[in-house]
Amino acid sequence: MARLTHYRLCPFSRSVRLLLGELEIEVALAEERPWEWRRAFLALNPAGNLPVLELDDGLVLCGAYPISEYLGETVKAHPRDGLGVPTFPGNPCERAEVRRLVDWFHRKLDEEATTHLLREKVYKRFQGGGAPDAAVMRAVARNLDYSLGLIDHLMAERRWLAGEELSFADLAAAGHISCADYLREIDWQRHPRAKLWYARMKSRPAMRAILKERVPGAAPPPEHYADPDF
Repeated sequence: MARLTHYRLCPFSRSVRLLLGELEIEVALAEERPWEWRRAFLALNPAGNLPVLELDDGLVLCGAYPISEYLGETVKAHPRDGLGVPTFPGNPCERAEVRRLVDWFHRKLDEEATTHLLREKVYKRFQGGGAPDAAVMRAVARNLDYSLGLIDHLMAERRWLAGEELSFADLAAAGHISCADYLREIDWQRHPRAKLWYARMKSRPAMRAILKERVPGAAPPPEHYADPDF
């Protein structure tokens, strides 16, 4: 069986776990605490980033971009029903829009919000680094709000973020939004269309499995966290 090395509150890991779940590809999960920089993990992926997918044939894929692109190239139909897969659907223009939004969430939102949020509210907790920096958290809140506003805008015109079909753009966004929601950093009342989109994401079996998990040693999520009818 293939193995995915991940961390429960890593948005990149969550996006790949969602994709694997949507494709009904079973993998063994190995959890890695990214702030530890273990030598054994660096031997597997010298870049030190998550997730890492080890396939049965020995191929090792490091990072959400290579993993999603590999699955997009190699899995052309759903293994159960032969229908389309939620990776990069559509024509070249539509696939370009999927990739634009994947880059928005996996690069822009991560650099401006998620990576700082995790460091301030999770990594510091385990490393004994003190309370979250208030100025950083204010910036995180502003940048999260901006990306949620983008989702509001997109969902006013589309069925899913990139168009009429579920795609890796939705899974990438859900990876980041679910981490922020776990850490109580989203005001859903300000973003009604984003909330409706996220409720649909939370109803999907692949997402429900992730939402059941809790992070040992971290503060619990809000009561609405796993409820699709929140």
